[in-house]
Amino acid sequence: QVQLVESGGGLVQPGESLRLSCEVSGSFAFSIVTVGWYRQTPGKQRESVALITDGGTDYYADSVKGRFTVSRDNNKHKVHLQMNNLKAEDTATYYCNAPYTAGSYRWDWGQGTLVTVSS
Repeated sequence: QVQLVESGGGLVQPGESLRLSCEVSGSFAFSIVTVGWYRQTPGKQRESVALITDGGTDYYADSVKGRFTVSRDNNKHKVHLQMNNLKAEDTATYYCNAPYTAGSYRWDWGQGTLVTVSS
């Protein structure tokens, strides 16, 4: 069974940075699938933040473009999200997963990691 463990969240002030990590265990397909970061706030749908393909091509939501960078370490089965110049609207619980067919995901969701941006 695949397990996702996200870490690195915390409380920061606007303009500061955080680096999130997600370790994917139990997946033989990690290195050959697109993986990504998603975030959710209470009462809202989960949204895609950043994706990275098996070939290393990355995609970002417009709201984070230029501030966030996604990377992956296939040897360690990890995906990272470097978040710079954080804003209050980035406050959310962040999750990693791998998109599958439309609207579905390859793995069960982990517990996520909470990012709070507040002065």
